[in-house]
Amino acid sequence: MADKKAMTKAQIVSHMAGKFEMPKKTVSAFFDELAELGYGQAKKVGMFLLPGFGKLVLAQRKARMGRNPATGEAIKIPAKRVVKIRVAKICKENIIPSKK
Repeated sequence: MADKKAMTKAQIVSHMAGKFEMPKKTVSAFFDELAELGYGQAKKVGMFLLPGFGKLVLAQRKARMGRNPATGEAIKIPAKRVVKIRVAKICKENIIPSKK
């Protein structure tokens, strides 16, 4: 079985630079700016849509009761804001085709 590893940022940048005949520095700067834009929009507006992939969503998680795994003691987990990624339907269908 082949060794499966996720592509690194450098590998993605090299691929895109070759595909679109652009300097690696420009492609890297594009990805950095896209990430910064996504962080800023998610923080300011509460979501950031990346067409074809999904969206970053800022959500409020409610307070709840939990258990300390070491002692089994009940503990209160406070409410907090979390970031979630909702995967787009087209992305899911391209990765895992439906069985229709």
